[in-house]
Amino acid sequence: MNPEDTPPLLRLDRALDCLAITFRGMTARSDETQCDCHWGSEEELARLKVPDVELDPDLLHRTWSAPDWNDHGAVLRRILPQFARALVTGLVEPMFGMAEVGHAFARGSWREWPARQTVTVWEFLHAWWAHSLTQPKPAVPVHELLALCAEASGTLRPWLSAWEALDHRTADRHLADAAAHWEYELLGDRLPWDAWDNADALRTELSAWLVRHAPTRLQAQDVPEELLHRIRLMGLTGPARWEDPHWPDHRY
Repeated sequence: MNPEDTPPLLRLDRALDCLAITFRGMTARSDETQCDCHWGSEEELARLKVPDVELDPDLLHRTWSAPDWNDHGAVLRRILPQFARALVTGLVEPMFGMAEVGHAFARGSWREWPARQTVTVWEFLHAWWAHSLTQPKPAVPVHELLALCAEASGTLRPWLSAWEALDHRTADRHLADAAAHWEYELLGDRLPWDAWDNADALRTELSAWLVRHAPTRLQAQDVPEELLHRIRLMGLTGPARWEDPHWPDHRY
């Protein structure tokens, strides 16, 4: 069966099970080091060098968020099954938004791992995205999850394409909520999250996608007319934007 034809929850459950199987037995490198003043104790570091042992939530947080591992890939593979389950149940709460989690994936260079591992991570992200788009109250808001997926994968295209192809009222409701979250930053020509790289290109792509795709979908959602005008304004530049009678008088 094509994964995209599988019911979203079943697909996500299978993806999580596949992560557990694929990364079973993984450990951090035996010579991995960390600062015992700022990160944690030698005993905690030693736990990362033992496979398949659950980490307490605080240790898991310090592990995925640390920016200075010698081998980020090995550390990410060690924690990935537990980390993924914590993510989809809403137990991961970054200080500066879910883009931080995407940066943790990027630091692990997971797209350069062996093919089976890379495919497994791709399927997890796609399954989580597809499931969240159809859930009225996903554990991670869709606008935050898009930032995570874009930063983890280095691209917006597959996530926006999946959203555009999904004819689902809940997905359209998420689109309205996301546009409301994004419009201030996008009208200021800024990406609504901190990007690892290519922020201008991502912002341009996201704005163009909203202008092209959102109005028709959102009109059926009975969203405020002001939001539709703000999306329209994203397609304008310079004076045509801020001299438009519907410019919201944002200050930047």
